[in-house]
Parts: sequence; C-alpha cells; structure tokens
Amino acid sequence: MPELPEVEITVRSIKKYLLNQKIKRVAIYNPKLRYRIPKNFSKFLKNKKIKSVTRKSKFIIFEIDNDSAIISHLGMTGRYIIVKTKFSLDASFYNKKEIIKKHNHLEIFFKKHSIIYNDIRKFGFFKICKNNYKKSFHINNLGPDVISKQFNTKYFISFVSGRNLSIKNLLMNQKFVAGLGNIYVNEILYSAKINPNKKSKNLTYDEIKKIIFYATKIIRAAIKYGGSTILNYHNSEGKTGSYQDKFKVYNREGKNCCTPGCKKKIIKKLKNGRSQFYCPECQEI
Repeated sequence: MPELPEVEITVRSIKKYLLNQKIKRVAIYNPKLRYRIPKNFSKFLKNKKIKSVTRKSKFIIFEIDNDSAIISHLGMTGRYIIVKTKFSLDASFYNKKEIIKKHNHLEIFFKKHSIIYNDIRKFGFFKICKNNYKKSFHINNLGPDVISKQFNTKYFISFVSGRNLSIKNLLMNQKFVAGLGNIYVNEILYSAKINPNKKSKNLTYDEIKKIIFYATKIIRAAIKYGGSTILNYHNSEGKTGSYQDKFKVYNREGKNCCTPGCKKKIIKKLKNGRSQFYCPECQEI
C-alpha cells in the first residue's frame, strides 16, 4: 500500500498537469471501488477548474473552483496515469509497465490531456465534498501529519498516557499520527532500537524523542529519494523511487542486522495481519 512518501510523490507528479485546468468531461468505466463512484460524479465535475492538488495523510485532495473538493484514496493498488496525445505518464506507487485497461475506473478529460484512475484491487475511492472537506470524517479524524510540528513529544506523551497498545500498532493508528504504514513503521522502530511489541505506556521520554526524530528523518528521506519502489514504481517523469535500497530491516528477513557489532539476523513475524521485521538483540524488549 502506498504510504505518505509515495502519496506525496504522486501529488507532486500529477499536480503540474492539473492545476488551473478546466474539466471538459468525465468518463466512468467501472464505478465499483471501495465506495461506488457517485452517480453524479461526472455531472458534478464537468466545467469545474482544479484549484489545487494537496495531500492529507494518505488522502489526495482535489480542490475545485466552487470551494468543493474531491477526496481520493489509492487503496492498495490505485494509480494515476496522465495521458497526452503521444505519450502517457504513470504517477503510481504500485505500477506494472503494462496498463491493463479493464482496471481503468474513470478518466477526467482536460483540453490537451486526461488523467486515468486505474486500480486492480479496487480498494481506492473518490468522495465528493460540497462544503469544507476538512470536516469530512476521512480528514477530520486524522492525527497530525508525521512530518508536521504538531507531532512532538508533548502531543505524544499526552496521547499514550496509560495506553496498553503496542508501539507498532500505535504508530499505525491514523488517529494518532497520519501517514505512516507498515514499511516505514518497521524502519522507524529499528532505527530507534525499540521492539515493535513494546507497550506504548512503557516508553521512556528518550524513546519517544527517538521515535519522533527517526519518523521525521526517514519519511523526509523517503520523499527525497522518490519513495520506495515496489513492483516497478515510477513517478510521472518515469523515474523510480530508490528508498528501498536504504531499508535496514523491512523485507530483510534472515539477513544480518545493520548495526555494527550485532551478529543477529533480522526476524520476521506476522502479527495482526501485518509483517514485523526487527532485530532480536537491538530491539529486545
């Protein structure tokens, strides 16, 4: 699933083609997504202009010229493809070189190009917000963005006080902090040398500081390197992400720990339906 860095790269990739562009028409090829594409979607967008393309957590927000917005989520395999007369640009996280047309769900047409939403597993969605999109339950219930100043020690301590939740599950909770997913949480906890199963209420002040520090550092680095390429990810300029080359723990089961002097191998365990990767020595509870 695309996490914050990949969604951020997607936003940067597509907005240069959409800003201030007037929508000529919308074609819906397959309305079946996590939520069915609204029947009035095409009529609602026709002749509207895209004012901005932004991100909140893993949601992409298209603001249009009547103070309304479309909220989009990529789900597991959603991707955007910019189509021009002689070429197409794939702004996706999960991307195969071959675009399977039967998985195209909708296409928005502008004067000189269009944008297709393609989603194999159909977990993505679109929501119309006719008023302030920030009041939408998708957005309103989110915690502070992981790379925002609001995600700080004071906030962290006030939230975790007395909570029995494991630190890994806490970091995956979008109501606590927005944007993190399984890949980067594994990387953050490894860098902070904290076991993913440690109870949040038992974290020390120094451990909390480390989590915030490495969360910010790793997410910003992942954005800088274009995200993490999974299944041949390319952005709209055709460039692949390269942060996966810097993984220290994720997907490294059975490989040597990266910490100098540590001779243990990375362990993988499945818990709550998600993979945990950690070093049994460096991240001992």
